[in-house]
Amino acid sequence: MASTDAPVTGSQPTQARLDPRDKVTITVLLLSAFVVILNETAMNVALDAIIDDLGITERLAQWLTTGFLLTMAVVIPITGWLQQRLTTRQTYALAMGLFVLGTMVAASSFGFWMLLAGRVVQAAGTAIVFPLMMKTVMDLVLPGLRGLVMGNVSMVIACAPALGPTLSGVILQHLHWRFVFIVVLPIAIGFAVVGLSRLRDVNEVRAARLDWPSVPLAALGFGGAVYALALIGDGEAPAWELPLAAVVGVAALVAFVLRQRMLQRTDEALLDLRTFRYPLFTRALLVMAIAMMAMFGAIIALPLVLQRALGFDPLLVGLMTLPGALLMGLLGPIVGRIYDRRGPRILLVPGSVVVLAALGGFALLLSVDMPLWMVPALHITMSLGFAATFPVLFTVSLGAVPRRLYGYGSAMVSTLQQVAGAAGTALFVTVLASQSTALQATGMPFDESFVAGARMAFLGAAALWVVGIVLAMTVRRPDDVVADLDHPAEEPVRA
Repeated sequence: MASTDAPVTGSQPTQARLDPRDKVTITVLLLSAFVVILNETAMNVALDAIIDDLGITERLAQWLTTGFLLTMAVVIPITGWLQQRLTTRQTYALAMGLFVLGTMVAASSFGFWMLLAGRVVQAAGTAIVFPLMMKTVMDLVLPGLRGLVMGNVSMVIACAPALGPTLSGVILQHLHWRFVFIVVLPIAIGFAVVGLSRLRDVNEVRAARLDWPSVPLAALGFGGAVYALALIGDGEAPAWELPLAAVVGVAALVAFVLRQRMLQRTDEALLDLRTFRYPLFTRALLVMAIAMMAMFGAIIALPLVLQRALGFDPLLVGLMTLPGALLMGLLGPIVGRIYDRRGPRILLVPGSVVVLAALGGFALLLSVDMPLWMVPALHITMSLGFAATFPVLFTVSLGAVPRRLYGYGSAMVSTLQQVAGAAGTALFVTVLASQSTALQATGMPFDESFVAGARMAFLGAAALWVVGIVLAMTVRRPDDVVADLDHPAEEPVRA
C-alpha cells in the first residue's frame, strides 16, 4: 500500500461536514465519556478523607482505585462482542445505567465495602463508554474528518482526568467526600436521559455467540496483569502476592490468546486478535503504549513529589497541572485538522521530540528549591507534545483495520490504555521509591532523596520514549479503504 501522508485532495474522498444527526450522536457520546472519565480521577484526591471518615488503612483505601482499574481491565475486552450483540442505544443505556447505579451506591454508602461495590459498578459502565464512542466515530466519520473528530475525543481524554482532581479538591475544601459522587450524579442522569432521547443506532447487530470460557480467562489475564503491576513497589503487600498475581495473569493471558486464535477461524472470538495482522495498527498501538506509560507515570509521580517532598496541598497541585492538561485538550481539534490536511508525521515526530525534551527537563531540573513556575512550564511542554501525538495515534490505529474489526480495535486500544497506564505507574513509583530509599540510607534528607528518585524515574521514561520516537517515524496515514485480509474476494468497505 502506498503511503498517504499527502494532504487529502484529488481522488481521496472527503467529507465537508458531519450529518447533523451524526454530530448529535457523537456529541452525546463525547459528553458522556467526559463525565465518566472525570469521575475516574476525582476519587484519588478524596482517599485521605475517606480513610479518616471510615477508619480504614491506606492499603485498603487504595482498592477504591485498584478495584476500579481491575474492573475496567476485565470489562473492556468484552465490549467488542457487546457492540455486535446490542444496538448503539442499548449499549449506551447499559453503560450509563451501570454508571448511574454505581454513583448512587457510592454516594449513599455507609461503609467501605458498599463504597467499593459502587466503584466497581461505576467502572463497568465507564469501561463500555469509551470503546462505544471510538467505534461509533469510526462508523460515522469518513477519513477526511476523522482527525478533527478524534481531536475532540482526545480533548475529552485529556481534560477530564485533569479536571477530576481539581473538582474534587474544591469539593473537599467545603463538603463531605460523598459530594464527589453527589455532584456527578444529576449530571450523569441528565446525560443518560438526553442521550437515550437523541442517540440513534449506527451499528449492525448480529447474533454473536459469547464464548463463556473466554470471559474468566480475560478477567484473570488482563485483571491479573493490572493487579500485578499495581502491586509493584507496594511495601505493605505480602511477599507472595505479586509473583502469584503475575503467574496467574501471564498464564491466563496465554490461554486467552490461544483460545481467541482458535475461535477466530469461525468468527466467534471474544476479542478478535486479527487486528494485529495489520502492521500499521500494531505500530501505532506500540507507540500509544509507550506514550501511555510515560504520561500516566508522569501524572502520578509529579503530584507525589509536589505533595510529599515540596509540601504543596492537593488543590495547589491540581491547579499547577491544570493548564497543561487544558492545553492538551484544547489543542486536540487543531491537531486533528492538521492531521486531516497533512497526515500524521508532521505532528507525531515533532510532538514526540517535545515530549522527550519535557521528560529530560524534569530529569535534569527537578529539585527542592526549583522555581515554582518551572513545574507548570515543563508540564505544559509535555502536554503540548502529547497533544500532537494522541489524536494522531487514535485516528491511525483504528483507521488501519477494516470496518468489520472496528469494535475489536477500539476494545484493544482501551485495554491497552489500562495495562500501559498501570505499567507506567508501577515503573515510575518503583524507580522513585527504590532510589529514594537507597539515598536515604546514605544519610540524604527525605525531601532531597525523594526528588532525586523522581529525577531518575523521569530519566528512565525519557530513555523509553526514545524507542517511541523511532517507532513514530514509521507511522503513516491509513488508506481510505482497508482491504480485509480474511475476505480478499469481497468488495472492500470504505473505512
